[in-house]
Amino acid sequence: MAQVPQRFFDALAVRTWCGLSLRALGRAREEIDAINVYPVADGDTGTNLYLTVESAVAAVEAVFAAHAVDAGEPRAEVPGAEVPDAGGGPSLADAVGAMAHGALIGARGNSGTILAQLLRGMAQVLTAGGEPAHTDGPGLRLALRHAAESARQAVAHPVEGTVLTVASAAADAADDAAVGAEDGAEDDCAAVARAAYDGARAALAATPGQLPVLERAGVVDAGGHGLVTVLAALVETFTGRAPGPKPVAVPRACVAHGDEAAAGECAAQEGDESGPAFEVIYLLEAEDAAVARLRQRLDALGDSLVVVGGDGLWNVHVHVDDAGAAVEAGVEAGRPYRIRITHFGHGDAHTAGSERPPRERTQRAVVAVVPGEGLAGLYTEAGATTVLARPGEPPASGELVQAVRRAHAREVVLLPNDAELRHTAAAAAEQARTEGIRVALIPTRSAIQGIAALAVHEPERRFDEDVVAMTSAAGATRHAEVAVAERQSWTTAGICQAGDVLGLVDGDVAVIGADVTEVAATVLDRMLAAGGELVTLVLGDEAPETVTAHLEARVREAYLAVDTVVYRGGRQGSLLLIGVE
Repeated sequence: MAQVPQRFFDALAVRTWCGLSLRALGRAREEIDAINVYPVADGDTGTNLYLTVESAVAAVEAVFAAHAVDAGEPRAEVPGAEVPDAGGGPSLADAVGAMAHGALIGARGNSGTILAQLLRGMAQVLTAGGEPAHTDGPGLRLALRHAAESARQAVAHPVEGTVLTVASAAADAADDAAVGAEDGAEDDCAAVARAAYDGARAALAATPGQLPVLERAGVVDAGGHGLVTVLAALVETFTGRAPGPKPVAVPRACVAHGDEAAAGECAAQEGDESGPAFEVIYLLEAEDAAVARLRQRLDALGDSLVVVGGDGLWNVHVHVDDAGAAVEAGVEAGRPYRIRITHFGHGDAHTAGSERPPRERTQRAVVAVVPGEGLAGLYTEAGATTVLARPGEPPASGELVQAVRRAHAREVVLLPNDAELRHTAAAAAEQARTEGIRVALIPTRSAIQGIAALAVHEPERRFDEDVVAMTSAAGATRHAEVAVAERQSWTTAGICQAGDVLGLVDGDVAVIGADVTEVAATVLDRMLAAGGELVTLVLGDEAPETVTAHLEARVREAYLAVDTVVYRGGRQGSLLLIGVE
């Protein structure tokens, strides 16, 4: 069904744009990957843009979910769920802020990081001056201009013929369209979006004449093509129709191959064979002054430096030969996390002469989502490949797919360890299956259940038998957590206030109190009332040190046949995780 064209840019338009962009990038991902020759011919620009927008979509959907109001029904499924107010859905500022933040924390690669800054630049304009319900054509035009300028500022050494050129052309075209507009047409977001798209498309076609490596390969810029795809989705948001597709140039020498994969291989041959060996990306919590010093240091270490973000949270991307030095620079500036180091390995522009044989796949692996560094270490010691999920930053399906690939196994057991990740994990499993990997998804709802499943994992067993045993162990483990309410909420145990201590059993709030130890003890007693042989406690960084000692003593005194094991979970979101088997 065609959507109704909109004149203004509001929260619903943001949601629609993000969703349309994700679908469009999903369709274009392979052909964008195939023409990726700059700055490194590693064939992943389309994938990186898709993962970046997927993270933005997840953040926007989370905002809409938080504002959903079920008439007359309290929302009790999430600790700290907000009491509905009369305002209804999210504001424009809520939506664009979530979009920008989601893109920032999920940005991948050079182009994904720049796209995140483009979205952040738009958000800075659209959230200025309070919280308007919507913006009009002039507001959208200003947002596109600021986006292009802020993206250039984020890149250490801007190069023409790239996504930066395409973004600037889009903003220029939107400005030019306002000149001579009649009858208030300049106030129409659809007209602004269409002008920006047309300008971007024209600039994209001209990129081979600006960047020699593109001209040699006979392609347009991959990042620029991705931005044109996103702007086409913006046009569709306001008109209900996607603008006509723009043919993508593939390497002239590869036309005879007739497919994107072959074109990508040939395009890689056109890339610059010199350059740093590693791509380093991380999120960074740091002050502005420290980030300014970090830019200077990283610029001296390598190239393709892009630092985006602000307000204490940054995404850092750089190509270097010394990956350790790039991470150490981040440590000196603040607190880096979600660190990803990729070696430009066999088959890309930096190792064209490498003849290393591909590593043999193992038979079976376990991939698990974990909520803290401590648990990540525990799972890794047990042989699992981990994906770190920080509070408020759930991994996207693309991250899970990459973890499955990283496990490099013929058979993979996937543990999402969170009920909210069930659909994300299912999508990742389905994608991995299309790549020939046998994947079994065990619907673990907590990291505690994942520990139980991992404890009985035996790679030597038949795959089906192993999955059944792990599923049974997870299902037999009751799980609970102790957390602090972030705001006033309706829960199954009554109304809580911000700062109250919540005890959740199997996902539902069962206890509301003021003292962490007392709430934890009450929760543990309720769980052990139904029996149990082993209690597992995972202590978060912000929990009182004495709470586990108190609970261990309580188990020894009141439950003589029950053993207790304690782990440190690090920054895991909850103060305490509790499991009873």
